[in-house]
Formats: sequence, structure tokens, C-alpha cells
Amino acid sequence: MKKNALLCILLMLCTYLSVAQVTSTTIESIKLAEKRNIKIYVPEDYSSDKTYPLVVVLDADYLFDITVGNAKFYAHKDKMPQCIILGIDQSQSRYEDCYYSPESGFPDKKGNAFFEFISMELIPMVAKNYHLANFKAIIGHGITANFTNYFLFKKSPLFNAYIALSPSFAPLMESKVPKRLSELDQMVFYYIATANEDESENQQRIQVFHNQIKGYNNNHLHYYYNNFDNADHYSVASFGIPIAFDQIFKVYKPISVKEYKEEILAHNGPVIEYLTDKYTTIETLFGFKKQVSLNDMMAIYAGAKKKEDLESIKELSKIAKDQYPNTMLGFFWEAEYLEHLGEPKKALRTYEKAFGMNEIDFATKDLALERMESLKADFGW
Repeated sequence: MKKNALLCILLMLCTYLSVAQVTSTTIESIKLAEKRNIKIYVPEDYSSDKTYPLVVVLDADYLFDITVGNAKFYAHKDKMPQCIILGIDQSQSRYEDCYYSPESGFPDKKGNAFFEFISMELIPMVAKNYHLANFKAIIGHGITANFTNYFLFKKSPLFNAYIALSPSFAPLMESKVPKRLSELDQMVFYYIATANEDESENQQRIQVFHNQIKGYNNNHLHYYYNNFDNADHYSVASFGIPIAFDQIFKVYKPISVKEYKEEILAHNGPVIEYLTDKYTTIETLFGFKKQVSLNDMMAIYAGAKKKEDLESIKELSKIAKDQYPNTMLGFFWEAEYLEHLGEPKKALRTYEKAFGMNEIDFATKDLALERMESLKADFGW
């Protein structure tokens, strides 16, 4: 009966969210044997044709709004995918929710029930009503940041990304978590933050954690650490959340000038591999194909020209034809490839094809005409 009631509430919530961005509601948990307040943010243009990463926010009574604000901003700037954000209010229960055994440091009593509430009740119920991607993140602060670590110890961790803001570690967790992170055989993102005015015990144990994790090597782990100046235990959250998003979703962001100089130009092999690997990773992590951005194609084009990598320009032309089919770009790059390959007649015909299509970025009709006239002049046509 309680399960049906919970389903009905979430179904009504789904309907209401079609006209609202954030909804607060109360659900009755079987695992906790009590009612709990939750908040859900759904992107304004939510579509059942897409999938959305899920971000679970503990301490939602004060972390939810700042998380939603940063997620909306980064998605608007195309620096992270649109996400569904689920917040759990713990204003009256955070210490009981996060209860652990003093001996083992792992959840005990209500802590066990809260763990199961999240993993076995809440997330599956949300997944029934929204199209969630496989990628899931969790955010906590202080004792709830410590609690996020427990999901790492499942045989297959429930979350792909962990944002631990000034965690108040349970006994030995500053050693157990780095060791566990070193053993994982799936891609995991882990962000941890402290500050020069953080609570002294937290700061000291986070430093132990950081020093220990530096001693391990795991190619599946993407680890990020900040120790903020002029910040305390509470302002760590406002500093840390945007930086965590910026780091965790780095692969999703458009290629930057720094990335171009340090990674693309240093890439061994055809630079087109960098582009295809980037978008394959995006699809694998987030469960959908992102359109290859013009910014990213131009970065690869610049790298290919600088490294005299003709084959990458050829492959780039194929991607441009697929992603921007009504523009000049694909045929323009194909013509440039043929021109440098020493096929002037084929290059001329291909520039002519490009000339008849829509201009985009640097690929203009004037430039195509200039290239065609130059080819004709070179060969006396």
C-alpha cells in the first residue's frame, strides 16, 4: 500500500513538473518508516526523448538552491549537460541519517536505513518517472559528505561522481576511501574540498586523505582537490560546487585555448582521434550523442593544419557533412584536403559544391571563390 502511495505521489509530481522547474513534496519512506521532504529540479525544456544525468543533493535544505543555480548556469553555457537534481531535506535528521558504527565507521541503525532509502527507494522511483542517464552524482557537506563515500563500497558503486565538501570523516575513512578508490575498475570522478579556516579536525584528516590518495595509481579515477584561501567550513560549499562541476564535466565542455595548446597539439597520432575520443566518452558517460560543436571542430582543424595532418582534415570533412549538412564546411575541408593532396581538378569541383551551400564561420563564398580562382590561375584554366 505504501509503495503504491509513493508511486502515485511521484506520478503526480511528474505531471506538475511539466509546468514547474522545482517542486517540493513529502514522500513516505518504507525503509525509514517516516515521511521525508524532497525537492526535484527538472530542466524547463525537459523532453522524454532525451536522457538526463541525476545529481543527488544531501543537506538539500541549504545546498539545493546553490546546486541548481550552478547546474543551470553551466548547462546554459554548454559546460555540462542538463541534469535532474534531487534534494533530500535533512534539517531535522542529518545526524540520525548519517549514523555510523564507532567501531567500523560504516552506516549503522538509521544510517543503514537512510542508505537503503536513497539507493533502493528514492532513485528507482525517480528513474521510473524521468529518463535518467547512467551518470549519477552525489553532493554532501560535513557529515553528509562523509556519508556519500559509503556508496563507493557497493560492489558496483551507485554514483559516478562524488562531491565531498569538507567531509567530517567517520573513523579511518580518510584511509579506507583512498584505498577503495584505487581499486575501482570503472570510471569515477571524486572531488574533495577544504579551506584554510575549515574546522581543524576536518582540515587535518582531509590532508591525510589527499596525501594517501596521491600514493595510489588508478587510470579509472579522476581526482580533484581544493584547499581554499579565505574560506571556512560553510563557504567551502559556495566555492566548491561550481569548481567541482567545472572539473567533473570537463570532457563535456567546448575545447579551450589551454586544452588546444596542452593536449591537442601534444596528442600523439592524428588529432582527429582527440575529437572522436571526446565525443565517444560523452556518449558513454551521459547516454546520449552530443552534436559536435563548431568550436571543437575548429580547434581540431587548427591543430591539423599546424601539424600538417592531412588525414585529420579529411576525416573532419566527413564529420562536418554529417553534423552540419547544409553548410559549406564539409565540402570546403574536403576540397582543401584534395588541394594539398595534389588533386587540383577534384579540389576545384569540390570547392564548387561548397560554393552552392550555406556559409558558416570562416567558410564563406568569397573564400571559396578565391580558392577556385587561385587553382585556375595556377594551372592556366
